[in-house]
Amino acid sequence: MTTKKESGKSQLLQAGDMAQKMSQLEMLLSISRQVAANETLEEMLKTIVELTTERIHSERGSIFLNDERTGELYTRYAQGHVRREIRILNNQGIAGHVFQAGQGVIIPDAYQDSRFDPSVDKETGFVTRSILCAPIRSAKGSVIGVVQSLNKREGTYDEEDLKLLEAMTQQAAIILENAQQIERMEITRRLEMDFLEMVSDITSEIEIDSLLQKVIREATRLLQADRGTLFLNDEKTNELFSRVAMGGSIGEIRLPNHVGIAGAVFTSGETINIPYAYADLRFNPAFDKKTGYFTRSIICIPVSNKEGRTIGVTQMLNKRGGAFTQEDESRLKAFTAQVAIALENAKLFEDIQRMKNYNESVLESMTNGVITINEDGVIATANAASLKILQVVSGDVLKKPAKDFFVGNMWILEKVEQVAKAGQEQVLMDVEIATPKGKVSANLTILPLVSGDGKHLGTLIMIEDISSEKRMKSTMSRYMDPGLADQLLGEEEDLLGGKSVLATVCFTDIRSFTTLSEELGPQGTVKLLNEYFTLMVDCIQEEGGMLDKFIGDAMMAAFGLPIPKGDDEDRATRAAIAMINALSGFNARRAKEGKMPVQMGIGLNTDTVVSGNIGSPKRMDYTMIGDGVNLAARLESACKQYSAQILISENTYKKLRGTYRIREVDKVIVKGKTKPVSIFEVLDYHTDETFPNLMEAVNYFKNGFNHYQAGRFDKAIHAFQETLSLNPADQLSNTYIDRCQELLQHPPEVWDGVYVMKTK
Repeated sequence: MTTKKESGKSQLLQAGDMAQKMSQLEMLLSISRQVAANETLEEMLKTIVELTTERIHSERGSIFLNDERTGELYTRYAQGHVRREIRILNNQGIAGHVFQAGQGVIIPDAYQDSRFDPSVDKETGFVTRSILCAPIRSAKGSVIGVVQSLNKREGTYDEEDLKLLEAMTQQAAIILENAQQIERMEITRRLEMDFLEMVSDITSEIEIDSLLQKVIREATRLLQADRGTLFLNDEKTNELFSRVAMGGSIGEIRLPNHVGIAGAVFTSGETINIPYAYADLRFNPAFDKKTGYFTRSIICIPVSNKEGRTIGVTQMLNKRGGAFTQEDESRLKAFTAQVAIALENAKLFEDIQRMKNYNESVLESMTNGVITINEDGVIATANAASLKILQVVSGDVLKKPAKDFFVGNMWILEKVEQVAKAGQEQVLMDVEIATPKGKVSANLTILPLVSGDGKHLGTLIMIEDISSEKRMKSTMSRYMDPGLADQLLGEEEDLLGGKSVLATVCFTDIRSFTTLSEELGPQGTVKLLNEYFTLMVDCIQEEGGMLDKFIGDAMMAAFGLPIPKGDDEDRATRAAIAMINALSGFNARRAKEGKMPVQMGIGLNTDTVVSGNIGSPKRMDYTMIGDGVNLAARLESACKQYSAQILISENTYKKLRGTYRIREVDKVIVKGKTKPVSIFEVLDYHTDETFPNLMEAVNYFKNGFNHYQAGRFDKAIHAFQETLSLNPADQLSNTYIDRCQELLQHPPEVWDGVYVMKTK
């Protein structure tokens, strides 16, 4: 039986509970009012954190809201010194656990919990001891975020603290959700405005490199991607190319327009969205290996013009916070649709600019002068050749009325007007044009400039300089080296008056030419020589040599005349090798036509020669004479005796700077001389087929030649036989074997290793 005292006590307790509940209710209503009084989401978050921290008696607190687009929890306010937005994946850490589970947790010792991430403590200097974390639920019961309180000031967090924290956040959840929705709408509106401004800025750009950079920069920002590339199709090469790739300085990238993910999107016209790149067989990881970049997610969409034709693809890599979404696809498609026209216009502009640059380059490289006059009678262009011919500078010509510039040549303007009226070109041969420094002889061609639709655009004047200097040079260049012709026309009389110079003389001759000429007849012989000499002269002039003269089927040329170049011996040797190679190609073509091959010999010697104009007053010939010339001729003739195609003297051999495959073939006294000279064979024109085991055979030959020089003829024969075992076609080794056998049968009284040539 309850006493009055106990009953009174019970009533007092009930009254206390009622008062506590009323106080808590008033506190929750107060939270609602205080949160609702704020205008921005940031202010609401700040208020909730301050109220919960105060009521739960904590040192610090924070609220994380879920970002559905990125799958991240974010906070924009945290007590202490840190005032920035923090983002974490919504399945990481204690906050991520509470968000996913939808259940609050009490953690008395944070550093003992495996879910706790201490990195924020390291960054801020704050030490977290205990944590109270509760989910924030919407009116429909879905979790929209979490709230945290850190380090209870007295004691430890308990279930009552957790209930109070959940009640406080529940009270503010509806307001938070509404504020979050309003902020999303505001962000969307702001993004739309930014999008319109961005598109307007991009589409105003016409220079393709700047446009590509802008497009990629804005697209990566729009999709929150790590980097991106925009490929345009090159219809001429069927390649996708890009000149910008964010995150690295790569330069221009080109790949076939059907290869890889970009190629698949271009050919199919369908979007590809890959959340895990390395799990997709279409992904090529080679670029990652090359650059060290790691590709996680990829989205690639086609770029189409207004006719619906695919002109390229846009590729974005590594969405921040996860994979690319359907919303990302829609936004990127809308963006590329807006900039596609600008891209096509910029590409067209670049093509036109490239064509313009090409045309200007062609004009500037022309030796004939070109002047264009627009439809208003103003000079629009004048290339360098026209300025040189007319002896003026560009400032005197460009943008000047034609009637003012041609004031001394009004007859040209009359022809221009006739061409404009008739629409027909006029060609004027060997006319005189007045210039500030005299008159110039020229051929003039005047053409009308007409657009594709027949509209008159202006007039083009082409000037071909045929002054006496040019006529003379054109004539002389057919008979001598163009460089020599230039110097003759430069009136360098001393250069051609006669002097002793060091030069490398080259003699060439066709083998068995009499037999060839008898078979071919007169016309065939002339045709053969013209084809043969064309090849040989090209080889000589390619190395800067001077053709001295043709002597029947032979040629005489010099390197180091009229001006030495410092490496004339090497130039002569390279020219000789080139002549033999050119002859091989010439013979291959003749063989296909069933014709006899042509063989030749070349002799080179470096020595002092006398060069200059030699002859009578009525007929002069610039040539060279001397012992050095004679020795080159003897070496060319000796090619037959030594089964060689290129023989050089020791004078040339010692001055060579380059590395060649050469062997010493003899030490001889040529006809008309008393001193011996070493001669060498150049073998660089040989292939593995024409001279197998070349260097090894040359070494055996050298050994045999040394024995021969020393008079050890038996050993020499053995070495030459070793050479033949490596190359049975080496006729020179057979020649020396015959010599050695003859010397063994008729030993000389005195042997000095020198061979005396009996013929020229």
